[in-house]
Amino acid sequence: MLLMVLPTYNEVENLSSMVARILAVVPDAHVLVVDDASPDGTGELADRLAAADERVQVLHRAGKEGLGRAYLAGFAWALAREYDLIGEIDADGSHQPEQLPRLLAAAKRADLVIGARYVPGGRVLNWSRGREALSRGGNLYIRLLLGMPLHDATAGYRIFRRNTLEVIDLDQVQSTGYVFQADLAYRTLQAGLTVEEVPIDFVERVRGQSKMTPDIARESLRLITRWGIAERTRRLRRRPAGDVDAGPSPDRTRGNSPADR
Repeated sequence: MLLMVLPTYNEVENLSSMVARILAVVPDAHVLVVDDASPDGTGELADRLAAADERVQVLHRAGKEGLGRAYLAGFAWALAREYDLIGEIDADGSHQPEQLPRLLAAAKRADLVIGARYVPGGRVLNWSRGREALSRGGNLYIRLLLGMPLHDATAGYRIFRRNTLEVIDLDQVQSTGYVFQADLAYRTLQAGLTVEEVPIDFVERVRGQSKMTPDIARESLRLITRWGIAERTRRLRRRPAGDVDAGPSPDRTRGNSPADR
């Protein structure tokens, strides 16, 4: 059974639509709203949706602690129950629930499926050129520094197999912002599991305000740089004398995550 986890903070304008769209596309799915004490009434709306439909559940948290912490709480809730597939999706409408079947089809053969913007067939709609260039550049930086064979490691539209979340040691995850997505993708590859990217349309939110801030961006850059330095140091230490480092490659992304160092 599939559980889609929706972290929310001040998404009262978008929540009802997103829940309805998910359940319309995959009627036997369940939705878990993880609300960080939104002052705009999102949590109360989630409770009303849950009261009206047994497929909707709500996890209330005491305050805003970051996207990563919200997802970790949702994953722990899911793993305590009998869900085979556990998904991520933004509550702001940027991820299209109608494309969820693409991810589910890929989940039959992959341990983690990422709905990717920057693969053939993927699109970003209504972003400025500068913002898209920044996002693409950040993903290229991650790809080169960590050696991950992924084009959209920061994407937040995902399906995990239950076993994936059980083996990647979620208790050790320290990242809280948007770098959390790259962290979990890296851990999945390090565990020797398979990751597949499928193209999606990413649409800038129409209602509400973005949660991305300069502080979140700085945290992401700082952590990725630290992990990349740790990864390259690890490679140099295990490289035989006289060997030449050919650079990152997909088959060299196994071992302990730099996030643990």
